[in-house]
Amino acid sequence: MGEVIIRRSGLKGSVKAPASKSYTHRAIICASLAEGDSRIINFLDCEDTRETINSLRNFGILINESGGNLDISGSQLKAPEEPIELRASGTTYRFVLPLAALADGETRILVEGRLAERPIEPLLSALRQLGVGAKTEGSSVIINGQDKIMGGRVRIPGNISSQFISGLLFIAPFSRRGIKIEPTTGLESKPYVDMTISVMREFGIEVNGLDVMGGQRYKPGEYEVEGDYSSAAFLLAAGAISGEVEVIGLNPKSLQGDRRILEILKEMNSDVEIKNNSVITRASRLKGIDIDVRDIPDLVPILSVIGCFADGETGILNAGRLREKESDRLDAIAAELGKMDVTIEETRNGLRIKSSKPSGARINPHNDHRIAMACSIAGLNSDGETIIENSSCVEKSYPEFFRDLMKIGGDITEPNK
Repeated sequence: MGEVIIRRSGLKGSVKAPASKSYTHRAIICASLAEGDSRIINFLDCEDTRETINSLRNFGILINESGGNLDISGSQLKAPEEPIELRASGTTYRFVLPLAALADGETRILVEGRLAERPIEPLLSALRQLGVGAKTEGSSVIINGQDKIMGGRVRIPGNISSQFISGLLFIAPFSRRGIKIEPTTGLESKPYVDMTISVMREFGIEVNGLDVMGGQRYKPGEYEVEGDYSSAAFLLAAGAISGEVEVIGLNPKSLQGDRRILEILKEMNSDVEIKNNSVITRASRLKGIDIDVRDIPDLVPILSVIGCFADGETGILNAGRLREKESDRLDAIAAELGKMDVTIEETRNGLRIKSSKPSGARINPHNDHRIAMACSIAGLNSDGETIIENSSCVEKSYPEFFRDLMKIGGDITEPNK
């Protein structure tokens, strides 16, 4: 899929939320570290999770797909003979480096594009504190793993990426002395660490805060992945702006930090109905508010779009880390919504969005799935046509995005069709 054309549409209907990308990554890893056979039910099949699956296969783990499930035969990781190549998944990158510490021998990880620009040294420093050889060499990262890492206390910043913390937690049970992680700053995006701990516990690991005893074993089992609030947020926003949309398969008690979209929509005066297994949003007269996104950075693109259609002004606060994502998301969303005649101001650590009447435009998503999806929702509520270039970038997290929008009334076509 190259470009898609989007026109103003009234949305109405139900759609199933895609499976959680974050939980899928974590379940694949825990199942791979458990000696024996596990099954991951309802996994998300997207570009990012493919990178995690392929990486684990490179470590010698057997992973088979069957009817929307993954059958995984976990075992001791083996250092791969060939480099592991990573193209786009920051999650995979930050999880694979600690995993390589468990594979006896040298593992070389090759990274490219925007991924190579994302900060990684704090994680390498943490691994070195555990006695693991870890260094960069050009566009590669080299990890010298061992049968049994030493463990001990690890000091690491908590405000760069929560994935650093999660990656260290995964390997802690295999250490001799256990691992105690001590963030040197406040821990941002803490809900993602809570999700990691939750999945580890499902696979039999005892975790006490950020302190994990050594000498534990992951236990194989069956794990069902719940629906993804990060992706569902785009659909829920579409309903709140100008429709009635039900998203099925959302756990109302989920640990996912992006579940906060429900609270934010309510604060913005949206009509939100929460059921046992779904959420409905209906068109409402929205109002602008200030939103601290320190723990929910992935919601910023769609929150910015909601702000376009809300009375008054919406502020996005504490969003500086978004400059290190798939794109500089603050710059990208400001630039693209600006093309749509949205009044939006970029600050050093956030955005200010005023109530606007967006017009269709040609959108460059900066090869960022969340920019493409957010501007698509804006396009569904804009005069004229909106063209999303490089629309296939949504396959990084939500391959069915445009098809799901069409199911509930989205006027979306590919050129020359």
